[in-house]
Amino acid sequence: MGDHTDYNDGFVLPMALDRACVVAVEPSADGVVRATSSEMEGVVEVAADGCSEPRAVEPSWGRFVGGALQVLAGQGARVRGATLHISSSVPPGSGLSSSSALSVALTLALADAGGLEVEGVDAARLALAAEVAATGVPGGLMDQLAALFGRAGHALLIDCREPVVDPVPIAANVGVLVVHSGLPRTLAGSEYGARRAECEAVAAGLGLVALRDATPGQVAGSPRARHVVAENARVEKTARALAAGDLDTLGGLLLESHASLRDDYEVSTPELDVLVELLVDSGAAGARLTGAGFGGCVVALAPAALAGDVLERAQQRYRASTGLDPSGFVARAADGATTSARGAAPSSARTPPR
Repeated sequence: MGDHTDYNDGFVLPMALDRACVVAVEPSADGVVRATSSEMEGVVEVAADGCSEPRAVEPSWGRFVGGALQVLAGQGARVRGATLHISSSVPPGSGLSSSSALSVALTLALADAGGLEVEGVDAARLALAAEVAATGVPGGLMDQLAALFGRAGHALLIDCREPVVDPVPIAANVGVLVVHSGLPRTLAGSEYGARRAECEAVAAGLGLVALRDATPGQVAGSPRARHVVAENARVEKTARALAAGDLDTLGGLLLESHASLRDDYEVSTPELDVLVELLVDSGAAGARLTGAGFGGCVVALAPAALAGDVLERAQQRYRASTGLDPSGFVARAADGATTSARGAAPSSARTPPR
C-alpha cells in the first residue's frame, strides 16, 4: 500500500519479495567495468572512474552500471576496474521494482569494490541517485528502502520524510498474491514524471513542503492530490489490519486504493482493472495495481490456505477474458539486500510490491 506517496514525503507499506537481483564481482585494475547479464543481451563497458555519461551507455541496461559508478565516484569510491555478472529473478517491466533492485545491488557491489562503506538509508539514497542518473525518471525512495530493509515475514511501514522504517508482521492467515497482467510497463515513457510535477505544484500552491502535510479538505478539488492524502491514511490502516490478520478490512482498503489510482491518479489500465475484478471474484479479499501503474502487476490478499487456488482461478479467467498470458505467484516476505565478503557469495537486492 502507498503508491505515489513516497515522493510526496508520505507513508508507504511495501514488503521485500523472495526474488533477487544478484551481482557477482571480480576485481581488476584496467580502468574498465565490464558487465554481462543472464537475462539481457550484450556486454557493457564503462569507465571505472565514473566519467561515462550513464544515459549514453549501450546496451541500455548498462546505464544502471554507469549511473552507479558515477554516483559512487562522487562519494569517493575508487573502483580500479571489475568484471560483473548480473542475474535476476525479478521480472522486468512488472511494477515489482526490478530497476531499483538492480540499482541497489550494483550500488552495494561497486561500493565494496571501490572501498566505500555504504549502508542503510545512505545506501538507499545512493541507489536512487544511480537509478535517476541512468533513467532520468525522478523516482521516490520507497523501493530502495524496501530492498535494503526487508525482513522475512514482515511488511515495512515507512515514513518517507524522515525516513523511518518500522517492520509490521504479516499475520499467518494472510496470503499475498502477485500477478503480472501480461502488459509490460515502462516508467521513462509513461506519465510518471508529469504526475509528480502535478503533486509538487499543488503542494506549492498550498504553501506546503509536500502533500504529506495537506488535509482532505485542502485537496478536495484536486484528484491527484486527493489520491495522495487518502492513500497516506490507507497505509496506516493497512498496517494495523495486516498485523491483526483482518482480511475483510484489508480487502476493502486494497479496493479503495485501486479505485483511487484508477480514477483520481489515472495510472491504471483496462487490463489491470479486469485482473483486480477477477481476483476478487476468484476469492481474494481485495486487490490493487502495484508499482507506478501503466501496466505491470496486481497485488492481492487472500486467505493463506486458499491463495494458490485463488491464483489459479484468476489467471484462467483473465486469460480467457483478455487473451493475455498472466503469470503469478504466492509471495513471501524476505530479508533485504546483503553484501558478502570478497570471494564469497555475491551482492543481492530484494524487491518490493507496494
